[in-house]
Amino acid sequence: MSLVENVSIPTNPPLAGLATGPATQDGVTEVKLSLVMLPLAEPISDAKVLTGRQKPLTEVAMLFAEISSREGHQGVGFSYSKRAGGRGMFAHAREVADALLGEDPNDIARLWDKLIWAGASVGRSGLATQAIAAMDNALWDMKAKRAGLPLAKLLGARRDAVRTYNTSGGFLSTPLEKLLENCTASVQNGIGGIKIKVGQPDPMIDLKRLEAVRNHLGPDVPLMVDANQQWDRPTAQRVGRVLEQLNLVWIEEPLDAYDVEGHAMLAAQLDTPIASGEMLTSVAEHRALIEHNAVDFIQPDAGRVGGITQFLKIAAAAEQKYLKMAPHFAMEIHIHLAAAYAHEAWVEHFDWLDPLFNERLETSGGNMVVPNRPGLGFTISEQARAWTVESAIIRK
Repeated sequence: MSLVENVSIPTNPPLAGLATGPATQDGVTEVKLSLVMLPLAEPISDAKVLTGRQKPLTEVAMLFAEISSREGHQGVGFSYSKRAGGRGMFAHAREVADALLGEDPNDIARLWDKLIWAGASVGRSGLATQAIAAMDNALWDMKAKRAGLPLAKLLGARRDAVRTYNTSGGFLSTPLEKLLENCTASVQNGIGGIKIKVGQPDPMIDLKRLEAVRNHLGPDVPLMVDANQQWDRPTAQRVGRVLEQLNLVWIEEPLDAYDVEGHAMLAAQLDTPIASGEMLTSVAEHRALIEHNAVDFIQPDAGRVGGITQFLKIAAAAEQKYLKMAPHFAMEIHIHLAAAYAHEAWVEHFDWLDPLFNERLETSGGNMVVPNRPGLGFTISEQARAWTVESAIIRK
C-alpha cells in the first residue's frame, strides 16, 4: 500500500470577505547597484587602531540601490562598510538582486525573506544582510514616496525632531585643542550632545581628556563616551566607576560586542547607562542583548542588520523592555526610525556622508529635525556618481 494512499492534507481556505488577488499590479522592473568610495578628509583612529586591530579609517564604501517599478515609482537606499567588505557587499547584492524582478515592491517583508534566502549559503547575517540592506531601504523609500509621506510618518512618527549628538569631532586621533574646538562648533550648530572616544592603553589619558571636555562644555551639555570594545571586564568596571562622576548619558561598547554576559554585569553594577549594538548584524544578536538586560541604550544600525525591515523588529523588542535607543551612524535613515520609536531616542550626527547627497538635515536646539520630504528624503549627488567604482543594472 502506498504511504500516501487515502491521506488528505487540508489547505487553508481564504478568509470570507477578504480579497485574494494582488492589491496592486506593480512590479520591480530594474535594480541599479552602485559602489561608491567616499574619501575622508583625514585618517580617523579609535581604540581599535591604537591596539593594532585595525588600520586608520580613510574611506567608507557605500552601496547604493536604486529600484524602479512598472508603475513608475522609484526608491533609493544605501548600506555601507568601513575599511573592508565594500566590494564583497556589491558582489553579493548583484548576485541576489534579480530575486526582486517582477515582484510587487510593496511586499517588503516577503521580499526581504526572498533576498536573504537567495544567498543563505553564506549565512543570514554579516555581509549578506549588509548587502541586501541597501535594497530593503530602497523599497521602504519607494513605499513612503508612493504614499507621499516622509518615512517617519509612514511608520507613525511620535516626534518631529530627535535629540542629536556628534561623534565625528571626538576621535582619539584628534588633538585635545582641536577636540575642544569641535565641541564648541557642534553645540553652536544646534547639536545637543557630544560623544568622545576613549580606550587609550593608559586610561588616565582618557580621563584627562574627558575632564577637559566636561570643564570646557560645562555641566549641562550631554556627554557620552565610546570605548569601541577596547576594555576587558575588570578595566571596564574600574574605569566605569571613575566615570560616574562625569554624569554621562552612556558608556558605549565598553566590552567586546558579543560579550552579552559582561555587558549585563556592567549594566547592573554601574549607575551610568550602557549602550551597545552597532556592530551586530542580525535581529537574533540584538535580541540577546535585550533579553539579558545587557544594555540601557540599544544601538542597531539599519545598514548592518539587513535594512529597515529588520531594524523595526529590533525596535519592537526593545520597546517591550522600555529601552532607550540611539541608532548607529547613517543619520539620513535613522532620523526617521528614531522619530517613530516609542521611548527616548537619540540620533548620531555625522557629516561624513554630506557630499553624497543633495539635501541636508537640519539641527536646532539640540535636536535633528525630521525632514518633510517624501520617503527617506535624499537624492544622490553628482559627486557620489563621480566616486562610483562599480555599478550594475539588473533588469527584467
